[in-house]
Amino acid sequence: MTVAPPKVQAPDLVPLKRALFSVSDLRGAIALAEALHRRDVSLFATGSTAKAIAAAGLPVTNVADWIGFPEILGGRVKTLHPKIHGGLLALRNDPVHAAEMQEHGIEPFDLVVSNLYPFEETIAATDDYATIVENIDIGGPAMTRAAAKNHGFVSILVDPDDYGDFLSVLSAHDGATTLEARKRWAAKAFARTAAYDAAVSNWFAGRIGDTAPKWRSLGGTLREVLRYGENPHQSAAFYATGENRPGVVTAQQLQGKQLSYNNINDTDAAYELVAEFDPAASAAVAIIKHANPSGVATGSSLVEAYRRALACDPVSAFGGVVALNRTLDAEAARDIVEIFTEVIIAPDASEEAIAIVAAKKNLRLLVAGALPDPAKPGLSLRTVAGGFLAQDRDAGRVGRDDIRVVTKRAPTEAELADLLFAFRIAKHVKSNAIVYAKDGATVGIGAGQMSRVDSSTIAAKKAADAARAAGLSESLAIGSVVASDAFFPFADGLLAAAEAGATAIIQPGGSIRDEDVIAAADAAGLAMVFTGMRHFRH
Repeated sequence: MTVAPPKVQAPDLVPLKRALFSVSDLRGAIALAEALHRRDVSLFATGSTAKAIAAAGLPVTNVADWIGFPEILGGRVKTLHPKIHGGLLALRNDPVHAAEMQEHGIEPFDLVVSNLYPFEETIAATDDYATIVENIDIGGPAMTRAAAKNHGFVSILVDPDDYGDFLSVLSAHDGATTLEARKRWAAKAFARTAAYDAAVSNWFAGRIGDTAPKWRSLGGTLREVLRYGENPHQSAAFYATGENRPGVVTAQQLQGKQLSYNNINDTDAAYELVAEFDPAASAAVAIIKHANPSGVATGSSLVEAYRRALACDPVSAFGGVVALNRTLDAEAARDIVEIFTEVIIAPDASEEAIAIVAAKKNLRLLVAGALPDPAKPGLSLRTVAGGFLAQDRDAGRVGRDDIRVVTKRAPTEAELADLLFAFRIAKHVKSNAIVYAKDGATVGIGAGQMSRVDSSTIAAKKAADAARAAGLSESLAIGSVVASDAFFPFADGLLAAAEAGATAIIQPGGSIRDEDVIAAADAAGLAMVFTGMRHFRH
């Protein structure tokens, strides 16, 4: 049933007389309270907030004293009371509301300053169920939404960054707020409670294993407004969801111009890929262009890994993103800055490396503090017309114990190591994906083609081009292994790889023609293993 609108109209200017504070984040709150006190605004606050305001020497009324009812249930009930919500929701110029307020001893609040229990910070810091549940705010969102609904008369501030704007409005209007400003703050308040509830509902769905809840909510906090989106005619903004996952969202940008939409997308792809390789086992470098790797390699040092990754496709690497799985050192930094690079991202960077990169003023350098866990579950989203798709993050990984040799010839130890390396990279290449690798480095990558044969052909061509660029007479694909992100539906893609010089194949298997493909591999003297896991990436 639709509720009829009130018959009274909200005024433009509302003088500020009474303010209610209830914050978990005290940042800027005391300074705001002091500014309001200087304007003779009466201050009210809940328990710990009231103590903090009083400790600053300001007169403040504890809400429990005002409503004549103490905080109960360990603080779970503080503001859920008619004297609070009546004072927030009453239409001041409605005679019926005014009479009811007088009858029940309710006085209006003109301002609510509220930020919620730190739920997002809590789930990032702990996995303790009871602690997380206790940090689900109830009274705060109810009070915030009440004030926001009644924005015709009440101002609601949920973000300390808005306190300065609020005081400017007061100063410009002799201690009153404007309807336009109240609408602006109310819109932000509803967005905040929506994002908060989204965080709670998504955490709960994950905790009980509900992969397809009836209602799926999305929420995020603005990191920055971007210059534009994928193209200059598209507007864009960058949001953080609060997920505790190291990467481009959590990284500190040490230098360089603002990241673009495409930079962020490519940097995320690069860092997720390089995180597949344990820094304790080997250095690893991934070079990304248009969300696809142009080269990936491991090495005993970052500079060795970088040089080997660059050698895979030095042409495509121009203007790319470089991700490293260890602290960026001076030796690697010197090599990376020799060609035009858009972004470098690493867990950390040495002071000497930072100084070297600083010579390229537009080059962005990001330090993320840690690597994301490739096996950690999470949510992956994509919009479609009128909706969105939601799925688990591809956290699948294949190890030695997961593969099955299907050919007469088993791979050698060296081939097996390269097969697992290549398949791990294929997970991060747009489908159809073909990856040639040798000695822990990619030597040819075919990405995003409609035909797997085309991807094989392109990858082989890349390997030949890279050899020519290095002054070699023989394609880098000679003696390599090849990974396919999905099964070969026919033998032609496999035979194209063999013709290019590959000696071993890794693929998921599962085609109705698997036996034909296996027979073709045997006839060519190839070793082939099945993983039983596909890594489509569209």
